[in-house]
Amino acid sequence: MSRLIYSLLFYLAMPLVWLRLCWRARKQPEYLRQLGERLGHYRAPPPTRLIWLHAVSVGETRAAEPLIAALLREYPEHSVLLTHMTPTGRATGKELLARYPGRLTQVYLPYDLPAACGRFLDHFRPQLGLLMETELWPNMIEACRRRGLPLALINARLSARSQRGYARLPGLIRPALSALSAVAAQTAADGERLQQIGARQVSVCGNLKFDVAPAPDKLQQGATWRQAIGTRPIWLAASTREGEEALILDAFATMTTPDLLLLLVPRHPQRFAEVADLIAQRRLAVCRRSAGELPHRETRVWLGDSMGEMAAYYALADLAVIGGTLLPFGGQNLIEAAACGCPVLLGPHDFNFAEAGRNAIASGAARRVADVGEAARVAADLLQERPKLLAMRDATATFSLAHRGATLRIMALIAQLRAIRTAY
Repeated sequence: MSRLIYSLLFYLAMPLVWLRLCWRARKQPEYLRQLGERLGHYRAPPPTRLIWLHAVSVGETRAAEPLIAALLREYPEHSVLLTHMTPTGRATGKELLARYPGRLTQVYLPYDLPAACGRFLDHFRPQLGLLMETELWPNMIEACRRRGLPLALINARLSARSQRGYARLPGLIRPALSALSAVAAQTAADGERLQQIGARQVSVCGNLKFDVAPAPDKLQQGATWRQAIGTRPIWLAASTREGEEALILDAFATMTTPDLLLLLVPRHPQRFAEVADLIAQRRLAVCRRSAGELPHRETRVWLGDSMGEMAAYYALADLAVIGGTLLPFGGQNLIEAAACGCPVLLGPHDFNFAEAGRNAIASGAARRVADVGEAARVAADLLQERPKLLAMRDATATFSLAHRGATLRIMALIAQLRAIRTAY
């Protein structure tokens, strides 16, 4: 009954869903492309022997890279169907298509409507489904169960806040979680929270993000930038969210570190122009990556308004503050920073990466700050005390190496699921 009510409400809300797409398309026209796929209509005939992997957006797609490579290597007769929900996720996945020509297919996952889910599954007929992180779609899960399709939630995470939200819908969430063939949790705490709201067959496999190696060309790009910029200290504000940029810019204006350059990289591309306006309002000399400019001596802020270059930014910077942690957004991925050898500061709101944050702090690769003012003060101190900063940089390697191996554990789980697969 709960799923029926959910479906009816979803159908009734569809006019608002289309309006939201149109609204977002004002800044990102890509939202109005491939609209048929949003309802489960696909033109191209599908490859045979498909393993389906759903990575909703950019972070999940990046995290899936080592798993995709392992799947294509381990199952040479299969292709991978990569699905997304956002244009930025799709753009990120497109990079993988070029890397594995003929082995990857990429589409949008349809909205969680019963008919759309059925059309998606009947068109592609995957042999196995893998959902990344917290993608719980009751109708899609039920459609897979009815077709005997093994479906696993992998790299699964669930914050205490999200658990409380899901716990308010037990009639909807508990049956969905219990219908999954397996759950591969990032941490023991994630696994316990998922079990408390209905998950079964839970194992702890670690976080795939630790297995993502930075692209060598991006690391080289960062090194080239550093050579061009010279010895200026560089403070990176990475993947910032709405409201954080103004706080960071105001705190930066109070810092007296000689020749300091702020590298500001907003999380969402549709906000690049908005953040540029914030910088202009403060009359800070700025250059933009999108214009192909490199900072010159008078530049105070370099706006990283580009996609797919975060590894290069981390490789360039002396120190980063992780966006989404200064205001209650839950934080962005600090693991990528460590993999690139960049020490980080974390604000108080890192519940999306709570255990990774605690481990990074314990290893010495990260420092906790209470607010943006403390972030600016700590950054200024570290940038002027190079031995402390270098010790943090050394600790990033220790932190990264200690937590690898999730890909191998998830591949072992996939082998088990394939062994028990029922006929489609």
